[in-house]
Amino acid sequence: MPPTKQEIYLKELQNYCWDNGFNPEPMRNERLAFFAHLVAEKNKTVNLISRRDVDSIIENHIFISAYITKFLPDKVTRFLDIGTGGGFPGIPLAIMRPELRGVLADSTGKKIDAVKDFISKLKLSNVVAENSRVESPEFIEKYKGAFDLVVSRAVVPIIILFRYALPLVKEKAFIVAMKGGDLDEEFKKAELKYKSFIKKSTVYELAYKPTNLRNKKGKKLVVIELQK
Repeated sequence: MPPTKQEIYLKELQNYCWDNGFNPEPMRNERLAFFAHLVAEKNKTVNLISRRDVDSIIENHIFISAYITKFLPDKVTRFLDIGTGGGFPGIPLAIMRPELRGVLADSTGKKIDAVKDFISKLKLSNVVAENSRVESPEFIEKYKGAFDLVVSRAVVPIIILFRYALPLVKEKAFIVAMKGGDLDEEFKKAELKYKSFIKKSTVYELAYKPTNLRNKKGKKLVVIELQK
């Protein structure tokens, strides 16, 4: 019998993990592969990821979202995923770090309906999905000062992430953004405006074997430690 799509996803994910010395518990990899299957199926009717990207869902979405947990601070407890789309990186983060609680926010109702369905099918009790703009007064009132980690995937410039994050984070918090390309100009603008809040910032090159050696795809992770 040929392998199921989910089994193929699991094998591909395991290969990426092994190649890069990244060893999630087997049960976590299985949930990530199931999540890949759910997203690929839902993507036939709701545009969660680019259609041409479905064949690369493990590399470009699942693996990379799980892999960034290597770079996250240990002492955080509650995260906000801004512009989660199909649940990235929030759902892999919730699978990889089950001790964290999180809110996955997106302003597109169809996407959040899909994410709620994924959370239910994956039996994730540590995250909720919110159909909301994070800059709205209602969202700020509900979650003011609630988070010590804000994550986002290339949704908006870093300077805008700061503006969204500041009302919603605790006194000490982190912004973690997955980005591509040259960040110098973008970072300078953010630093100019929000310098007094930045305690430390680090940019990690997200190189990995075998398909992104020396980070030829230009994937980066920006980690900013905030002090209000």
